[in-house]
Amino acid sequence: MMLSENEQMELRIIELQQEHEDLHLIIDHLSEQICPDQLRLRRLKKRRLFVKDQIEHLKSTLIPDIDA
Repeated sequence: MMLSENEQMELRIIELQQEHEDLHLIIDHLSEQICPDQLRLRRLKKRRLFVKDQIEHLKSTLIPDIDA
């Protein structure tokens, strides 16, 4: 059975949300270390922000704007 485009986007949102949560946990764990790797933290935070932006973009594509 083939998924519709909307169903595919919904699945992608779920995958991205899981990745965002995983990144959040990793960042928290690394931040708690005595001497965290700042470069790695910065990269992970950028990736997390990128993932969040992708989620928001897909959500806005799924939910059309309502004109007032």
